[in-house]
Amino acid sequence: MEPLLRCIDVEVLRSNKRILGPISWQINTQERWVILGPNGAGKTTLLQLLAALIHPSKGSVEILGEKLGASDVFELRPRIGFTSSAMMELLPGDEKVIDVVLTAAYAMAGRWQEDYDLWDESRAKALLNIFGVRELGDRTFSTLSEGEKKRVQISRALMADPELLLLDEPAAGLDLGGREDILSRITSYTSEERAPATVIVTHHIEEIPAGSTHALLLKEGQALYAGKIDEILTEANIEEVFGVKVSLSFNGLRYFAMARD
Repeated sequence: MEPLLRCIDVEVLRSNKRILGPISWQINTQERWVILGPNGAGKTTLLQLLAALIHPSKGSVEILGEKLGASDVFELRPRIGFTSSAMMELLPGDEKVIDVVLTAAYAMAGRWQEDYDLWDESRAKALLNIFGVRELGDRTFSTLSEGEKKRVQISRALMADPELLLLDEPAAGLDLGGREDILSRITSYTSEERAPATVIVTHHIEEIPAGSTHALLLKEGQALYAGKIDEILTEANIEEVFGVKVSLSFNGLRYFAMARD
């Protein structure tokens, strides 16, 4: 079976400076990846590549059987669910929450004259329910808390039934209760048999959802380690990537780390 995503010797250059790569990496069906690394490691740049928002300066990226640079990205992007803080800022603040989710069916960021059928509305409400914000459907997006906005954005990312789901720091900025709730809901959804392959970016080990199967560790734009999460997440690897000695623990579901002398 062909991988859902394949990067071969990929590099991204900005002002002749390499900010990512070279990276060779692939994702297969039903895998749930987490990308870890310190600030400036290239995590967001890599996720933008996977979302077909940018093209590599060198190398090859194939997403869902389509090669970047040789395919219509406007047809490819609706097959990819993507959330990020930058994407959130593009959503109209005066839009109703239910419409923020519905418009993803047309890959739009605001409702105009398009028509939605009962199936569209039912799916949007079901996704809002899964992520705990169905009762907010008639609220305007700008009135929501940070955590509520993240839940709505994930619901929106899933509206078009994507084959690949990319989440950029979905728990960032949330308090303990909000973090645990959203991670639990992500785990529940991605554990379903029909759930898309998932890539989650974070720089906090505690924000890795239970059930994650693989990990990619980035440092200074390079992939230092990639593979099954229980083989990749070790104290030695974390120390090399983050530059701090840690005590790493796993309780059977989640990973936790704290600095040590």
